[in-house]
Amino acid sequence: MTEVVTRFAPSPTGLMHLGNVRTALLNWLYARKLGGRFLLRFEDTDASRSEAEFVEALKQDLQWLGLDWDGEALFQSQHAGQHQDALDALAEKGLAYRCFCTETQLGLDRKLATSRGLPPRYSGKCRKLSKDEALEKSKTEPFVWRLAIHAQEGEVHVPDTLRGDVVFARRDLDDPVVVRSDGSFTFLLPNAIDDAVDGITHALRGDDHLTNSAYQVWLLQALDLNVPMYLHHGLLLGEDGAKLSKRTGSHSVKELRESGLIAEALVQAMTRLGHPNIADDAFDIAALLAAFDAEHISRSSVKWSNEDMWRWHTRLLHHLDAAVLLPLLQVHLPTANLDFTSLIAGNLERAEDVLHYQYLLDASVPFNDDAQAIVNSAAEGFYTTALQLWQTMDNCDWKVWMNAVKEETGCKGKALFMPLRVALSGALHGPDMSSIVNFLGKEGVSVRLQHVLKP
Repeated sequence: MTEVVTRFAPSPTGLMHLGNVRTALLNWLYARKLGGRFLLRFEDTDASRSEAEFVEALKQDLQWLGLDWDGEALFQSQHAGQHQDALDALAEKGLAYRCFCTETQLGLDRKLATSRGLPPRYSGKCRKLSKDEALEKSKTEPFVWRLAIHAQEGEVHVPDTLRGDVVFARRDLDDPVVVRSDGSFTFLLPNAIDDAVDGITHALRGDDHLTNSAYQVWLLQALDLNVPMYLHHGLLLGEDGAKLSKRTGSHSVKELRESGLIAEALVQAMTRLGHPNIADDAFDIAALLAAFDAEHISRSSVKWSNEDMWRWHTRLLHHLDAAVLLPLLQVHLPTANLDFTSLIAGNLERAEDVLHYQYLLDASVPFNDDAQAIVNSAAEGFYTTALQLWQTMDNCDWKVWMNAVKEETGCKGKALFMPLRVALSGALHGPDMSSIVNFLGKEGVSVRLQHVLKP
C-alpha cells in the first residue's frame, strides 16, 4: 500500500481560526493513524496579502496544539514554475483559454441566463476565439485564463472516502477562472498541482470544496497527474447555524491560547465533532488516535460549542499534575505555590479562578460583597469564641474545633459552617475545610480569625 500523505495548506494571510484547526487536525489524525506523513504547506501565491508573521503564527499554533508536521514547511510560491508549466500544457491542448469579457459583460450575461431560467454560468464566448486571435487580442486588452471544462457531454468523478465516487456532469460545471487579470493564480490550479508535486494521497476538507474538487480532478487527469483520494466532511457551523470562519467571528487560536485554554481541550472538542464513536474517557491524543476512524466522520454539518470546549478544559485541568498546573495559575497569581495549587486544583474551572482563593495566601485581600455579608451575619461574639477555642487547642483538627464552636455558641448548620469557611478561605465555596485548616496551620487560622475581628 502506498504511504499515506496528507497536508494542511493554509494561506498565511491571517491568524489560525477554528475552521483551520479542524482541517489541520483531521488531516493530522488521518496520517498519524495510518502511519503516514503530514505536511505543512503555505499557499502564499497571493503576495499582496501573505505575511511572514502569519507563517510564524500558524506554525506556533500548530505546535501548541501538538500537531507536528513532517519535514520542512513547504511554500506554494516555490512551485510557481510548475504552475505556469501546467497552464501552458492545458492551453496547448486547448483545455485553457484567455477570456477578455469585462465584469460588466459577465454581469449582463448572468442576468440574461437567469431570466431564461438557466444557471448564471459563463457563456463560453471567448472559447470561440482561435489561439492566434486570443494572442493578438491579449496584446492590447486585459484578460483572465479559464479552464475549458463545461461541455454538454461527459462526467467528472471525484473519489471520496465518505461518499464513494461523487459524479458531476460537465454540463453542470462552469469554466472557472484560474489566472486573474493581474497574472496571479486563483486557488484551483496551484492547489491541485502542489498536491501532485508533493505526493499528497489523501485530502480531507469541507464539503463546500466538492465542486472545487471536480475542477481539480478534471485538471489533474488532463495533465496525467495523480488524483488524491478526498474526504469531504460536513461543514463546521457556529452556534447560530452559520458557517464558522475567521470572517464570521470564529475564535483565533492565539486568542484561545492567551485566554488560558489548555490546548488538549480544543483538540478533544474538535476531534469529537461529527465523530460520535469516541469514548468519553479518551483523555489523551493516543486514545483519540486509537478511536479515530475517518469513515465515521459525519457527512452532515456540525455545530461548534464553546461550552463543550471549556467543559473539556475543566476536566483536563482537574487531571493536571500540580507541578504542571502551577505555571498556569502563576500567570494570574504570581504568589501561588505548589501546596496551594494542590489544595484548590479540584475547585477550578479555568486558571483565572485562582483569584477566588488568593485570600488563602494573603489575609489582607478584601472580601467580596457576598463573603462580607456572611461575615456580617455571624452571631455576636461568634468569631471571638472561635478564636479563643482555636488558641486553646493542641492540634489543628477541623471537626473537633467546629464542634467546640457549635457547643459554645449554639450555632449550627449554615450559621456555623459558612462564617467559618468565609473567615478562613475568603470564599463561599472551595476545598473541604479540613484541607484548608491543614494548609493554613495554627498561625494561619489565627491570623484570619483576627482579621475578621478587626473593627
